[in-house]
Amino acid sequence: MVVTAISIKTVERPGVLSEITEMIAQKGINISYAYLYVEEDRLGSIYMELEDVGDLEGLIKDLKSFESVLDVDVHRPLEDIYGKRIIIIGGGAQVSQVAMGAISEADRHNIRGERISVDTIPLVGEKELAEAVLAVGRLPRVGALVLAGSLMGGEISEAVEKIKKEQDIIVISLNMPGSVTEKADLVVTDPIQAGVMAVMAVAALFLISGSFISLLYFKGEFQHWDV
Repeated sequence: MVVTAISIKTVERPGVLSEITEMIAQKGINISYAYLYVEEDRLGSIYMELEDVGDLEGLIKDLKSFESVLDVDVHRPLEDIYGKRIIIIGGGAQVSQVAMGAISEADRHNIRGERISVDTIPLVGEKELAEAVLAVGRLPRVGALVLAGSLMGGEISEAVEKIKKEQDIIVISLNMPGSVTEKADLVVTDPIQAGVMAVMAVAALFLISGSFISLLYFKGEFQHWDV
């Protein structure tokens, strides 16, 4: 499957998106991802990723034929630019430690030509954390979610269970009190190594330096990883 990314600058008015998507559908092209926003000059901007576009020049010509369309640009897909995403959620200090491990390991993989990006958000409160976990399922390109805190359970565990059923996302948790560790795919004691393991879990190249990877709890069994 070949993915083509386009951005369309339009007049900001109701019905523009409907006109564009209807035309794309008539061509038998599937829209795998779309994002809309209003620019500072009050013009509309629509970003789309399309699957297996047979006649790109013809598509661009037809898009530009709409009175509401001002310009069309072609890009590389976000997957090729930013790659898979690691999302880190939880308490501030622990989030920063997980991020340190993830960014260091992602840098090693990205130098070799992969694309792995890291997003973090320090949050506290069961409701806020559960809401953030559920929102991960609506974000594009997420490969792994890391939960970094001192206590997580209840609504957070329910949210983890829900996104695991609905999305192909690996969930890693720090070893902490609470039921979230029972829902995670992987439980890691050390926060820096949790970040490292998150990158390794989504990477195509499983390469890592060092001599020891913490104490892990994976699929119901404690393990030591020697590398």
